[in-house]
Amino acid sequence: MIILTKEITKNILADFHADMKQDVSNNALRNVVAEVGIYQAAKNVAAKSKLNPAFNIEVPTGKVSDQKRSGRCWLFSTLNNLRTEFASRYQVKDFELSENYLSFYDRLEKANYFFQNIVQTADLPLNDRKVNFLFSQPSGDGGQWQYSTNLIKKYGLVPQYVMPETKTSENTGEFNATLNNLLRKDGMELRQLIKDNKPTDERVQAMLTDIYRICVYSFGQPPVDFEISIRDDNGKMIEEDQLTPLEFFKNYFAIDLDDYVSIMNSPQDSKKFNQPYTIDTQGNIVGGVAEKFLNLPIERLKELSIQQLKANDTVWFGNDVGNQSERKEGLLFGDLYQYDQLFGIDTKMTKGESLDTGNASVSHAMVFTGVNLRDQKPNRWKVENSWGEANGDKGYFTMDDQWFEDNVYEVVINKKYLTSDELAAYQQEPIVLPAWDAME
Repeated sequence: MIILTKEITKNILADFHADMKQDVSNNALRNVVAEVGIYQAAKNVAAKSKLNPAFNIEVPTGKVSDQKRSGRCWLFSTLNNLRTEFASRYQVKDFELSENYLSFYDRLEKANYFFQNIVQTADLPLNDRKVNFLFSQPSGDGGQWQYSTNLIKKYGLVPQYVMPETKTSENTGEFNATLNNLLRKDGMELRQLIKDNKPTDERVQAMLTDIYRICVYSFGQPPVDFEISIRDDNGKMIEEDQLTPLEFFKNYFAIDLDDYVSIMNSPQDSKKFNQPYTIDTQGNIVGGVAEKFLNLPIERLKELSIQQLKANDTVWFGNDVGNQSERKEGLLFGDLYQYDQLFGIDTKMTKGESLDTGNASVSHAMVFTGVNLRDQKPNRWKVENSWGEANGDKGYFTMDDQWFEDNVYEVVINKKYLTSDELAAYQQEPIVLPAWDAME
């Protein structure tokens, strides 16, 4: 056993106390922080004036969506990209696709994905890190761009009115707790069946029957087919009596989802640039396409995003939204909270160090809909969020370029904008990262 010996003594505490008394400003700062909190005391008042929500490159978009109390930002952001195309093509500015429809199948498919991973790892002990990770996160709201494209290609799309939100889809905490309890219990049963050399296929199907029922009660019954009845901005009706969700996607959307690839910026010593990566056990559909990232420098992510925006195509991006951000005002500013100046400390780490130590994570997905260029360089970005109109400028946030550098980790880009070398690199066999990697 290692015995720790360096304790905080009375003499050390006395030194701390004396140090505080030496600077008379400490008392004033103590009062301010105690009264208004750290964030308010450290807030950079210049941020708002530097985040003027005006952009010289901007894709026309409509009202923002609202994921409410759920973790479906990745899905909302994907559907925000698609609805922008639909809105432009059919002149329906505030059209919205049903996130709930795809959420239903996402949770059903994730359950099956979990079961198959449990079967594959049944020979490993419960305290194996991979097995422990699987049981710690059997299912959740979170996801990636590729998750949503897998769902759309398999199940299609429906307008929001066809399968609207429910109380459970808008606030998924109780659903997540219930489902994860069941999945953990079922996962343990599957491990025991394999240990006893018994078949698992029929039992998995019975387990999925239970989960399907839970999803129907919580989210509603997904439609097999539906009627289109949408009035465009000019008063003209878009009507069709009956079509399936897959027919709706194939007939009404021009986008080829396979044209888009994920570009990440992970400047860690453990990862190389111009190298593709994938993450073990990360997925939502058995038989679906695995998430694959090409790691590039941050300047390249900016250049690719600008190219796509100039072509009137919005950009899905993954980020660490909790860092240096203000929700109500919709501010994403690299130096928004000046903690170091307030406390006289140094918390600066490189982006790679932040990932290595868990100080940063890819916690949210949003959509770039505009950028402002000065001398062909970006100084601020327009961001479509999915937190409703009460936040930001009717739901839109403004980001400075430093925040992009510090907190953007992934952009989804049409592969036609990649150089031939980048495309060749992307097409290589990816290095498989562990399930608990920082980019998970």
